[in-house]
Amino acid sequence: MEKVLIILALVVTALTTAQSSYEQNMQKAFDLWSDGKTEEASALFERIASVEDGNWLPGYYVVLVNTTSAFETSDQAKVEILISKAQETLDLLKPKHKDNAELLVMQAMVYTAQIAHDPMTNGQRLSGPVMELYGKASALAPNNPRVVLGKAQFEMGSAQFFGTDTKSICEAIEQSIKLFDTFKPESPFHPQWGKEQAENALKNCK
Repeated sequence: MEKVLIILALVVTALTTAQSSYEQNMQKAFDLWSDGKTEEASALFERIASVEDGNWLPGYYVVLVNTTSAFETSDQAKVEILISKAQETLDLLKPKHKDNAELLVMQAMVYTAQIAHDPMTNGQRLSGPVMELYGKASALAPNNPRVVLGKAQFEMGSAQFFGTDTKSICEAIEQSIKLFDTFKPESPFHPQWGKEQAENALKNCK
């Protein structure tokens, strides 16, 4: 009995240590990202993902870091590298997490980044898939604020391009802000971003 208790204690200690290591590394990656060290942050998230089999969050942040960086640069060669890294990671995640609304939003964002940097080549080809992704994400998680906001912002881009009315889109952005106020992430590392982006988008509406 005593041996069993010792073994159980060792197992619990190992699990606690592993969890602590995961949390520490995730926080370190977030700190790197916050300091503007995007390549280092992406690399650390990728290393965490390699040992966290079944956990989609580290890979999700590899995608988010690289996609966000792609929107922020005008260097086409760099954009292609960032988008490639994001898409490679998504291709690994999607088969394991087919009904994950957050990953569907990320795929839509990757396509949107491609459209933004080369609208003539990618606009017609990818606009339909983006809306399909947001449609599926909406069916899975209608109260997820990033789903509502992402869809609205993509529609806003199209409406501004074609000169169509944006009233319903602005209402959707306003709704996303209300959802951000009530949305409860499952853990400190689950996606929480977007409210500030939504508030800025609403200001532009008004």
